[in-house]
Parts: sequence; structure tokens; C-alpha cells
Amino acid sequence: MLLHPPSGGPPATTMSSLDEKSPNMSAEKVDADAYDVEVQSSQARPEEQLKRQLKDRHIAMISIGGVIGTGLFVGTANALTNAGPIGLLLGYIVTGSLCYTMMISLGEMVSYLPIAGGHITLAGRFVDPAFSFTLGWMYWYNWVLVLPAELSAVGVLMQYWHPPVTGAVWIVVCLVVVITINLFGAGVYGECEFIFASIKIIAIVGLIILGIILDLGGVTGDRLGFRYWLDPGPFVQFNGISGSWGRFLGFWRTLIVSAGAYIGTEIVAIAAAETKNPRRNLPRAIKRIYIRIILFYICGVIIVGLLVPSNDPRVNLGGSDASASPFVIAIERAGIKALPSIINAVLVSAAWSAASSDLYTSSRALYGLAAAGNAPKIFLRTTKHGLPWVSVGFCAMFSALAFMTLSTSAGQVFTWFQNLCGVAGLLTWFGSSITYIRFYNGMKAQGIDRSTLPYRSPFQPYAAYYAAALSGVIVLFSGWTTFLHGNWDTATFVTNYFGLAAFPIMFIGAKLWRRTKFVGVHEMDFTTGLKEIDEADVLMEPPKTWIGRVWRALM
Repeated sequence: MLLHPPSGGPPATTMSSLDEKSPNMSAEKVDADAYDVEVQSSQARPEEQLKRQLKDRHIAMISIGGVIGTGLFVGTANALTNAGPIGLLLGYIVTGSLCYTMMISLGEMVSYLPIAGGHITLAGRFVDPAFSFTLGWMYWYNWVLVLPAELSAVGVLMQYWHPPVTGAVWIVVCLVVVITINLFGAGVYGECEFIFASIKIIAIVGLIILGIILDLGGVTGDRLGFRYWLDPGPFVQFNGISGSWGRFLGFWRTLIVSAGAYIGTEIVAIAAAETKNPRRNLPRAIKRIYIRIILFYICGVIIVGLLVPSNDPRVNLGGSDASASPFVIAIERAGIKALPSIINAVLVSAAWSAASSDLYTSSRALYGLAAAGNAPKIFLRTTKHGLPWVSVGFCAMFSALAFMTLSTSAGQVFTWFQNLCGVAGLLTWFGSSITYIRFYNGMKAQGIDRSTLPYRSPFQPYAAYYAAALSGVIVLFSGWTTFLHGNWDTATFVTNYFGLAAFPIMFIGAKLWRRTKFVGVHEMDFTTGLKEIDEADVLMEPPKTWIGRVWRALM
């Protein structure tokens, strides 16, 4: 297969730099077995292609919405119980650094090549088609499991008001809303996510401000300060293990929980193929990811640790009263009557928003797999408006897993899904980091200056090495608690290690089946699809009002 630059060519700032630094790129041959993964335009007919409907404000809010979800609002409960306030904070700081380094690496690639399938398709270009196959199906598996996880979270939250009502009612209601939003296409999804994300931003900022007021005694007159850091203490002796080892194990237990909370920030990579002006909007979203991590997550868990003691019996998702999140518990402890219900309503909307994003992402991941030839071509079918309706319908069927909450504690099922999704998400972060390392080496080998890219990420390639190493270590030791004496739990072991076992099996199986080869650094394709991408970029008029300028600066 010959890698010719697209006819017409992109603007001179991009294409000329490639031609000057890699003059023989267009005539270079690549073994068909070594590289048989094409971009969307080669695999899907024009009538089967996605449409770029997401505006700059949509992608900005989607990137924020991927950061804020039930993992922060609800999942912090188990982490606080297992690790204490300091262990909780350290866990979110460590995984926040992992999220940041992974996102800047991913952002550099998808800003340059915002194609269908995102990092899944790019893994076939820069690593190995078998690696793309494995990463793609692992990513899809992650998101089809996150969907029932969020639906079960709705069941957990709704029990706060109506414990006697069966969870099936709330699951069905939420599912109908989620499917309806997704069936109207990316444009409607973007508008809904813009609204949902706005509610989440207002809520978390309000909770942080309220938390500061409560901690200083502004409501009850009782100044809490760092009281709960002293009693019951900054750390928890995990499983009753004494000494520093018990405290370290408690901290380590929070890593998989906090990682599950961060999973979703990479949704901008999948949305790239439906984003208008991707070369402008994607870098803007990526560059500000660290602000959102610090503001929403780090500040959020600090407030939780200040307001709720780690030994509060309600902060336990395995209990019968698991419907209250740490934020709601803190407000109840302050004696505020009406506000817990309002906050719980916000949390339900957050779960709804996250579930909508889950269905969107899983369906686009499946479409990307089909576009790359790694899934049946039926999943490429779209409406005339660019909606991959077969992929949406197929992924929606997996939401039935949420009905597991009817026979088992909703909190326990949420924890199982959280483990499964956290591990699968970390494995895709690992794969994305490996893909970037190969992308970086390929550009260096072909003499392409990274300063010509739409977004050049800092700290490279060390940031990608850090992300790959840390995500791999967390996954490897994610289920260590099951190996403690007398602590064996089959469900915990399976939910933590299923993904780790499946990843190498899928990779080896794909290599043997398709007889693929690793893509050499001089064989990597940095040009195919650039014409279509550059045609998607149009000049944006500068804001004419001060409100518009402020919005553009923030987003």
C-alpha cells in the first residue's frame, strides 16, 4: 500500500513541513500485513460517515463533563472509608497526575489527526493493527460497562428519596432519556451535555464554597477545621493492619477507585471525528485539563475529608443506606434540611449526563472499530444525519446489566462495575500512552518537527512513559486485597483482573489470526486523512462582546 498525501493538500504550514522533513514519505511502501488499518474515509462510504456537529462550546463542556461524574460524587465514599482523608487526597493527586500526563499525550495525537476511532485507530497506524484491535475492544468493553454502572448509581441515589420503590423503575426512566438523547445525534447530545455539564460545574463549585463555610462554622457555629484529620485520624489502618503498612495499603486501595472517577476525560478523542474546527477546539480543551482536575477533583476530596469522618457508618457503599453520597452526608450532619434533596437531584442529573456520554462513547468506539475493519461492517451504518444507529442500538442493549441491582445491593453492584471500568479504563490509558510513545518516535525518525503540530504537549516523552508505567502498576496490583489472609472474595478478584487477563489474550489472538507486524518508525503514516481534517477547519470570527471574550478565554 502506498502512502500518498491527499490530493489538494492541507495548508502549507502543515503539509510543507511534512514534505520538507520527510520527502520520501509519499512513496514509501508499507507491508499490507504490517499496516491494514485505514482511517474512516477509506473504510466507510460517504453515506456511512459521521458528521461534524459538535461546536467549540460543546467540546469544551464535554471535556469538563468527562471529569465530573458519580465517581466523584458517590465513589469517594469507599475511598474515604478505606484510606482516611489524607489517603483519599493522595490517591486523587496521584491518579490526577496520571490523567494529566495521559491526556496531554493523547491530545497531541488527536489534535493532529482527529479521525474516527481516535486513539483506537491511531494505535493501528503507529503500533500494530493487533494492538488497535485489542485497545479498541477493551475501550468499548469499558464504556458498555460504565453505562450500567451509571444506571445503577441512579438507583443508589434515588433510594435516598424512595427506598421502597424498585430500582427497575428508575433504571428504565433513566435509560429512556439516555437513548432518546443519543438517537437525535451528536448535535443534540452536545447541547444536552452542555446543559448537564453546566449544572455539574455550578453544583461542584457551590459544594466547595458551602464546604468551606461549613468547615469554618458558618452554619452551625461549630468550627470543624481539621478535626476529622485528628480524630478518627488522617489515615485508616486498612483491614485492621497496624503500622505504616496498613496506612499505605489503605492509600493504594484508593487508586483504582479514583482512577475510575477520572475515566472519561479521554472522551474528547472519540468526539474528535464529530468536532467542528478540531485543530483549534481540541487543543483548547486539552490545555486546561489540569485546571479542571485541581478545581473539581482535588478541591472536592479535600472538602469531603474535612466535613465527613472516615468512620461514619453511612459512608459505605456496601451498606443498605448507600444512597447518600459524602456530600449529602456532610450537609445532613450540618442540620441543613432541604439542601440534601437538592444536591441529590444534582447528583441524579450528573449520573444521567454520564450515562448519556457512556452510550455516545461506546457507540462511537464501536463505529471506529468497524471503520478500522475490527468489527462487522454493519456497525458503520448511519442515518443521513450521520447517526450510527446500529452501533447506538447494540450498545444500548448492555444497559440491561444494571438490573443486577434488583437481586444484589445496589451499592455492591456499583462497586463491581467501578472495579471493572477502572481496570479497563486504565488499560486503555496504558495503550494510549504506548501509542503516543510510538507516535513520538516516528515523528523523530522521520524528521518531523513537533512544533508544527496544532498542539505540542510538554514533558515529552517522559510524561507518556510515566502514564504508561503508573497505569500498568495500578492495574497489576488492583486486586491485591483478595490475597490478604482470610480476605478472599471471588467477585472482587474477577472484577479486578478480568481485563488484565483479557488484554494479552486478545492481543496475541489478533496477531496470530491476522498475522500482523509492528509498524516501523519509518513506515508510520502521518499524512492520510489530512485533507479532510483541514477542510473541517474554518476561520472563527473573534468575539465582539466582553462576555464572548471571557467565555473564549475560559473555554
